[in-house]
Amino acid sequence: MSAILASLIPTFLIIATGWLCRVTNFVSEPQWAGLERATYVIFFPALIIDTLSRADLTSVPVLGVGGALVGAILTMAVLVLGLRPILERRLGIDGPSFTSIFQGATRWNTFVGLAVAGSLYGQRGIALIAVAIAAMVPLLNLLAFYVFIRFAGRPKQSPWDILRSFVTNPFIWSCAIGLLLNVLVPPLPKPLAAYIDVMGRAALAAGLLIVGAGLDIRRLARPGIPHLLTAGLKLVLMPVMAVAYAGFIGVEGDDLTVTIVASSVPSASAAFVLARQMGGNAGLMAEILTLQTLLALISMPLLISVLG
Repeated sequence: MSAILASLIPTFLIIATGWLCRVTNFVSEPQWAGLERATYVIFFPALIIDTLSRADLTSVPVLGVGGALVGAILTMAVLVLGLRPILERRLGIDGPSFTSIFQGATRWNTFVGLAVAGSLYGQRGIALIAVAIAAMVPLLNLLAFYVFIRFAGRPKQSPWDILRSFVTNPFIWSCAIGLLLNVLVPPLPKPLAAYIDVMGRAALAAGLLIVGAGLDIRRLARPGIPHLLTAGLKLVLMPVMAVAYAGFIGVEGDDLTVTIVASSVPSASAAFVLARQMGGNAGLMAEILTLQTLLALISMPLLISVLG
C-alpha cells in the first residue's frame, strides 16, 4: 500500500501543478507545444531505452509475464472495438473521443509500474517491468495507430505511409534500441548511461505536467459514462484478464504480483501526447488519466491483495 501511494500521490500532484501553470498562464501555449514535442521525441524514448538496456531479462519469465500481458491487451482491444457501435449509437461518442476511450482502456503508466515494482521487489521487479515494456509498448502503439487512422478523421494513408509512421514512432524505435543494447552491447560508458538516465527521468515530470495543462476541472468534477467505463475497463477488467492468462500460462508468486501491477496501473501520460499529435480528443484523454490516477489509489492495493 505504501509503495503504491508513494508512486500515485506525486503523480497526481504533478498533474495538478501542470493545470495550475496553464490556468495562471505561467507557461504559455507555444511553450507547452515545445515541451510536448520534446517529451514525445526525446524524454519518453530515453526512459524506454534506459529501462530495457539495463534490465536483467535472463532472470525473469519473459514469455510467461509478456504473454499474459499481451493476451490481456489483445482481448481488451477486441472488446473496446466491439463496443464502438454501441458507444456511437447510444452515447454519441465520435471518432476522436473513441480514440481516448480506447487508449484509456488499454495503455499503461510505465512510471507508476516501475516505481511500484521496484519498491516491492527491487531489481527483479524492474526487470519484470522491462519485460512488460518490451511486450506492451510496440503492441499498444500499433493498436493506437490503427485506431487513430480508423477513427480520428485523419486523411487516408497508404500502407507505406502507415508502415513508415509506425517504424519512425519514437516508442517503437526506442524499444528496438533498448533491446539491442541489452542483448548485443556491453555496458555503456558511465557518462553516456548517466545521460540517458537523466533524460529518461525528465519524462515523468514533463509528461504529467502536459496532462495537467490539458485538464478541464469542470468536466472532471462531473465524470460521464466514458470516464467511468474506461476506468472500469482499465483498472478492474484489465488486471482480471491478465491474471487469467497468467494462471493459464503458469505465472505465480512475485511474478504474478508484478503482472497485476503492470496491468492495473492507470493509463499513460503518453496517451495524452499521442492524442494531441494525432487528432484525438486530448481534453477527454486528460480527464480519463486524472480520474484513473485518483481511483488507482484504491483499486491497485485491493486488486493486488485479492488477485495476488
